[in-house]
This record gives sequence, structure tokens and C-alpha cells, in this order.
Amino acid sequence: MSRIQATFARLGAEGRKALIPYVTAGDPYADVTVELMLAMAKAGADVIELGVPFSDPMADGPVIQKASERALAKGVTLTHVLAIVRDFRQQDDATPVVLMGYANPVERFGLERFVTEAKAAGVDGVLIVDYPPEESEVFAAALKAQGLDPIFLLAPTSTDERVARIGQLASGYVYYVSLKGVTGAGHLDTGAVADAMPRLRKHVSIPLGVGFGIRDGATAAAVARHADAVVIGSALVQLIESQTRDNVAIQAAAFIRDIRAALDA
Repeated sequence: MSRIQATFARLGAEGRKALIPYVTAGDPYADVTVELMLAMAKAGADVIELGVPFSDPMADGPVIQKASERALAKGVTLTHVLAIVRDFRQQDDATPVVLMGYANPVERFGLERFVTEAKAAGVDGVLIVDYPPEESEVFAAALKAQGLDPIFLLAPTSTDERVARIGQLASGYVYYVSLKGVTGAGHLDTGAVADAMPRLRKHVSIPLGVGFGIRDGATAAAVARHADAVVIGSALVQLIESQTRDNVAIQAAAFIRDIRAALDA
């Protein structure tokens, strides 16, 4: 059982929902990410999604696009991201870490090398936004062979056929994009999320996390009534982007505590 699977099993036994924050590695300061991850874990994050900076993050809105630009300007690469995870693991061996990013950096790094080094660094899951399930069987098998969870996106426009395919390939959890748009959009429709869940659960037996458009405790709690996890990224990235170096982890932890309290209420 992977760390991700164990975490969801524990939360399920406790009747609680998972909180999954997203941050971009190396943003807003190149040396703050490990401290930031540790602070979020202590504040109540159950899984951490760590973004791999990329120059053309097509699924992301302006907030996370700019975070990638800032990290790239500081020279943060996939090699640095794996080093961040290794450093995090020296102090936290329990909180699952999912790398979230795009195909280009992984392809340049080399698929086999990436899977091997991700496992060695302490990564638990991988979500490559632009790897469609129809072309991911080999990659998913390689991840699973190393005990890593391949995580995939579903959207409101996903066909039953694609939902079923992802249900077969994915492990850990499936990330449902709550709306037709990019990260950070502000028109979350929790009713539409509730309506979508029964169709998805017909084909997906593992936990379903929901992200895109979740900005605060109220929206997180509303989504958590129907999903197994809430993913929150743009609101957090926007909060920390203007903080001083010393305040980044403090402000992020306070934000996570507020979301955690709303989910547990």
C-alpha cells in the first residue's frame, strides 16, 4: 500500500476528507519550498501536490503560470524538484508527495530515469497533465512497478469511455477538474460537482479529489460533501506570492489550518 493509499484509508476510517494543497516548486523563493511543505503538513495537509515548473502550463491560469515563470527564472528544474522532495523526506516520511506537471520536462529528463529517481527521492504519485490515458499505459505500468501512483485528470467533458479507462489505469486518487477552464477560475458550481460524482464513481473505485475553483473553507467544505478530497492551488499560490521569505510558511500554514477546520467541522 502506497503512502497515498494508506492516507486515504486512514481518513476514510476516520470519516474525514483529504486536503491536498498545490504549490509550485521554487516559488516564491527558491529555498523556501521544503519549509513550506513541512509547515503545510503540520497544519493539516494530507497530500502535497508539488508543481514542476514549465514554460507553457496550458491547464493553468495566470496565477500558477506566473509561479512557474518565477521558479524558472530562478533556475528551478526537475532535478531541483527531486532534490526538494529528498530534503523534505529527511524530516517528513509520512506525508505523500505528488509531482504535478507536464510532459516536456519528463521527456527531456528521460522516462525511465524519471521514474527511478522519483522513487528514490520519495515521491508517491505523478500527475502529468498532458499525458492522455490512451497513451499512458507504459508510463503507468512503470510507475506502478516502482510503487508510485499514476494520477489522472477527469473533466466535466470526459466521456464514459475515458472515465472507465482512467478508472483502470489510475491508482492513489483521480483528480476531477470541477469546471471547463483553467486553474484559478472563480465560477465553481458545487451543484454540478455533486451531479457528476455518481457517473464517475460507476467507473472509478479509488478516491476522487476535486480541484479548480476552490478558494476558501466554504467552497472546500461544499465540495467535500461529495468528493473524497479537495485540491486547492491558485488561492494558496496567490496568497504566498507576495509574502516576505520569512512569512511564506507562516501564512500558508494559517491558510491550511483554516481549510482543514472547515473540512472537519
